[in-house]
Amino acid sequence: MTTSNPGTGDVDPAVREELARLRDSIDNIDAAVVHMLAERFKATQQVGHLKAEHQLPPADPAREARQIERLRNLAENAKLDPAFAEKFLNFIIAEVIRHHERIADDTVNGTTPTAN
Repeated sequence: MTTSNPGTGDVDPAVREELARLRDSIDNIDAAVVHMLAERFKATQQVGHLKAEHQLPPADPAREARQIERLRNLAENAKLDPAFAEKFLNFIIAEVIRHHERIADDTVNGTTPTAN
């Protein structure tokens, strides 16, 4: 394939086609990631309700540490930067804890839990 000349804006049609193909694949992966995250949060919402009903703390540092180590190992095996994977999981864990705290507050106050 021929590369484009950045000064002219001319791009080989084969390059454009390959770029479009790769971007379509990225878009499909992004959609799958969003759907997987939605399913994950549905499950963690259920965990939050169970914890609230039984007055368990919203956070579980021991489990979180195990999950981070597990994800780092998975990332290494997948040739993904383990530090990136850990940052990503920490972001998700923080959001889950925030949800669990809200569910616990709603349970204590007798209010209807919100979807977020």
